[in-house]
Amino acid sequence: MALVRAARKTSSSHTCRYYRYDVFLSFRGQDTRKTFTDHLYTALDNARFHTFRDDDEVERGEGIKAELHKAIKHSRTSVIVFSKSYASSRWCLDELVMILERKRLSADHVVLPVFYDVDPSDLRKQTGSLAKAFARHQKTQPSNKVKEWREALEEVADLAGMVLQNQADGHESKFINKIVQVIREKLRCRPLNVPHIMIGMHSRVNELNLWLQDGSDDVGIFVIYGLSGIGKTTIAKFVYNTNFRRFEGSSFIENIREISQQPNGLVQIQIQLLSDIFIGRKVKIHSVSEGMTEIEDAISSKRVFLVLDNVDHISQLDAVIGMKDKFYPGSKIIITTRRAGLLKAHQVTKVHAVQFLDNKESLELLSWHAFGQDHPIEDYIECSEKLVDHCGGLPLALQVLGSSLLGESIGVWKSALEKLKAIPNGEIVNKLRVSYDSLQDDHDQKLFLHIACFFIGKDKDYIVKILDGCDFYPIVGIQNLIDRCLVIIDEWDKVQMHDLIRGMGREIVRLESNEPWKRSRVWHHKDSFKILMEKKGTEKIEGLVLDMHMCPTINSNQKVLETSAFSRMWELKLLHLSHVQLNGSYVEFCTGLRWLCWTKFPLDSIPVDFPLESVIILEMQYSGLRQVFKGTKYLPSLKILDLSRSHSLTETIDFSYCPNLEKLVLVDCTSLIYVHGSIGNLERLIYLNMKDCKNLRMLPKNICMLKSLETFIISGCSNLKELSIEMLRNMDSLKVLETDGIPISELWLERSLSILGSLPCSLVNLSLWGCNLSDDAFPMDFSNLSSLKRLNLGNNPIGSLPNCVKGLARLDALSFSKCTSLKSLLGLPKLGFLDIIDCISLEKITYQSFQLESSSFRVRNYNLVEWQYRYKLQPIGGVDVEMINLLGLCNLLESMAPIRMHKPSYISRKDDWSPVQGLYEDGKFSTFFGGNEVPGQFSHKSRGSSISFTMPLLDNHRIKGLLVCAVYASYGSDFPHNHMTGFQRYRGLMDTIIRVRNKSKGLKWYYTPSFFGIPGEGEDMIWLSHWQFKDEPLEGCDQVVVSVRTEHRFQVKELGIQFVQVEQESTTIYPVYPWVLNHPGEYLFNDEDTRDNEEEQQDDRSIAAPTGSNNCSSCLHGWKVLITAACRLTLSLSRRQKQQSKSRG
Repeated sequence: MALVRAARKTSSSHTCRYYRYDVFLSFRGQDTRKTFTDHLYTALDNARFHTFRDDDEVERGEGIKAELHKAIKHSRTSVIVFSKSYASSRWCLDELVMILERKRLSADHVVLPVFYDVDPSDLRKQTGSLAKAFARHQKTQPSNKVKEWREALEEVADLAGMVLQNQADGHESKFINKIVQVIREKLRCRPLNVPHIMIGMHSRVNELNLWLQDGSDDVGIFVIYGLSGIGKTTIAKFVYNTNFRRFEGSSFIENIREISQQPNGLVQIQIQLLSDIFIGRKVKIHSVSEGMTEIEDAISSKRVFLVLDNVDHISQLDAVIGMKDKFYPGSKIIITTRRAGLLKAHQVTKVHAVQFLDNKESLELLSWHAFGQDHPIEDYIECSEKLVDHCGGLPLALQVLGSSLLGESIGVWKSALEKLKAIPNGEIVNKLRVSYDSLQDDHDQKLFLHIACFFIGKDKDYIVKILDGCDFYPIVGIQNLIDRCLVIIDEWDKVQMHDLIRGMGREIVRLESNEPWKRSRVWHHKDSFKILMEKKGTEKIEGLVLDMHMCPTINSNQKVLETSAFSRMWELKLLHLSHVQLNGSYVEFCTGLRWLCWTKFPLDSIPVDFPLESVIILEMQYSGLRQVFKGTKYLPSLKILDLSRSHSLTETIDFSYCPNLEKLVLVDCTSLIYVHGSIGNLERLIYLNMKDCKNLRMLPKNICMLKSLETFIISGCSNLKELSIEMLRNMDSLKVLETDGIPISELWLERSLSILGSLPCSLVNLSLWGCNLSDDAFPMDFSNLSSLKRLNLGNNPIGSLPNCVKGLARLDALSFSKCTSLKSLLGLPKLGFLDIIDCISLEKITYQSFQLESSSFRVRNYNLVEWQYRYKLQPIGGVDVEMINLLGLCNLLESMAPIRMHKPSYISRKDDWSPVQGLYEDGKFSTFFGGNEVPGQFSHKSRGSSISFTMPLLDNHRIKGLLVCAVYASYGSDFPHNHMTGFQRYRGLMDTIIRVRNKSKGLKWYYTPSFFGIPGEGEDMIWLSHWQFKDEPLEGCDQVVVSVRTEHRFQVKELGIQFVQVEQESTTIYPVYPWVLNHPGEYLFNDEDTRDNEEEQQDDRSIAAPTGSNNCSSCLHGWKVLITAACRLTLSLSRRQKQQSKSRG
């Protein structure tokens, strides 16, 4: 037997079904093989449907049956041609059974019966030729097999099919065309090929899927952007395959950038889009404007889904979706691009920047391509991890390099890694270079190469100053690089670049010439040393970097170079030297330098003949300078002078010779005693940093004349003897003032209060860390600091929150770190960040109002017992009498022994012994103490950790609260470590949580306390918790489940529930908390996110909002339940009330 099929290699994905064929053709060969079926196959093939048909003349066997089963499984559609003798063939009948089984297993599998010369009623009643066929089958086949065939024929007869005699007047050619049309309509669009291995895809497509499935009538545009090779197209294909059937029309146009560059490229794109929407109909278009008209007609009549892949110019969008307002309601468009600038075009709805793979995902992807499994082979782990580091999470690089090393020895791997350090992989470079080549002119290309070779990680403004002096236009140029994802600006305003993009840029320079001295930029230290040692410098070189510490193999006698080595570098503008000694005259030194960074400059002064007239930035950190110049030197272009950590420097230059200076950095110049009086004449100086100049005693009085100064840092100038109030008050532009470590109270004696009250109103950032300020050093009012956003009062003997701080309306960040005398912070204003780390005496924090609680923190305080809107700890003896009575603890107080308590990590990293405490948290009270049984007062009890019950009918009563009692114990040495996940073992302590679920109303509550008791080995502990209700979330006949889950090292032994009931009109007084539990939600006060995955998956009408737990290590983030949950819950409750009103109506 021969299998005739147009085999085509196709990839698959984990979630998008893999189809090898569009159509599986089932037929009786002797009836229609050379007539109707042959014509149908040809028509399907001409319509570009990939079709499987088998030739049943050849003897069949079990192997062929398996092949047929596989073909059916991997086909999107089965077309069954029923002819007179179809049922005579047991092979045809087996095929039919397999087809219907596939249909039952996959709702996507389409079955189309075609009744050629039989009627559907013949199959249903099994009369005529079918009756004769089954008479024969009953004699030769098992009865169960015959029964299966009969049922299959009856089932398929009831499906919507096509009958030759009822359509096209019996004309076979017209009938075949209709069949093709029906198949086209049913399939409409085939899923796209996607890689078989896709790592981390679900997390990356979730937002897109939710957007596509939101059911809104809005016409939306979603832009996916990112670096070449990061997976934009793969994500778009994955999402397209998942969602295209939800729309009436769809089109995925791949690689628009390349198509648009072809003759009539935009017209070709328009034709493809229209052909896809009209399901293969031929379209003729002669111009872009004509195509736009046709597209407008097409998209206005049906809900469409378009994906425009690899768009790089606005004209491409204009040609396809320039008429966005004409789209049918609910239509969606996804655009993939490397150009972030396109995000501003065409009213983009959403933007998704594709993230790099993390290390775990990267290692898995590399392993699939290099080893054919999800992890490296044992001997290759170290090399694999190094390769992952090199790839930086870029899927393209992981795939290319992994595939190239498949099956290679460990020696080849190590050699490849060494080569990659010097020469990047060519295939990856070519892919990444597309973004570089798309830059509009060589100006931006040169700017990119400068950054790739010299300036990664530098401050953006710093780079702009240098390159602006090199006749570039860096502001717009850097923006163009950002637009093409070649660089990013990080949160610290530094220019960053992916390692592989950097490698691509440096490879472009390396390919300029095989000889380093004939390249435009030299960044490799050994190449730089060779050029200077052999004096091979040429006019080609524009920038050079040399750090002698990076050339450890060079003989110490060779490390002294000659100044004449630079004499022929006429175009040199960028020079970065470190630990380099040069001998000789500087008369013939290159005169066009714009940037000179010379770390560890060895001389005690800069030679006067050094040509620095064009230098914009002069950096000589860790230099041997005692004075900058011997004599005078005019530096008209100098904007930044950085002499930090020049520990021998005693005096500054005469600033009148550098009138355009904007930034002066003298950090840690420990011998500096004199600042030239001309500093007050620097009209453009905006930044002055003299931090840790410990021997500086005085500042020039005319420093107050620095009207443009924005940042003034004198922290650590501990010997400064005079700092006049006028000096600060007159700095009209001052935004940042840092005086850390200066004893203001001693320096200004009794005037410190007036000093603080007279600071410039322009201040945005004020740091007074370690200035020996006590409570009485602060004025009553800080109204003069109306612009202040950040205030650092750390390491001062402050006892409480100064009143003047409460009125700072714009304050966003406040620090009291290491204020060891601080006991309370009462009435804190609204803050974005609060730093109270190591405030060891701090006991209480309150806020001006609930809405003003800060959103992030840095905390490590062992004695903090009350934190408003978070928790309050109180010795059990001091708890309200009403609460003690309610809990039935009156007779137990005296016998309660101290227990070991787990505290949040931001308070303590260890468990401490303490007396039994009462814990108030968000409408709940908890206490933990030794005990081994649930008290008798509890009406519902259960062995284990869960209890289910039906609420009793409450005549004239209502539920005011809920008591939960759990008895739990330590596993001790029997702790089942093998049942914990690796992550759980890594984190050690897990969560302790109470869940209450009202199944009748679809409501859920979760509560995780921030403190909990830890039983000793062989001991039991009781957790007693009272929940106070405001409304009536629990009513008669409600089905309720209460469960308690503890840390994995603990076991819940018994659980008890008791309801606090009051009469409807009762005025009985119960303990009142700051909040009461009047809404469902999550109340997570511990260090873990304790939501239960199984619970999350249930389709409840839960209005529990995600709430950040106190996730504090160095920074405590995300206490958003206070605002986020409140808003969501209010909305949800409002909806529920409306629904209830309607139902009552």
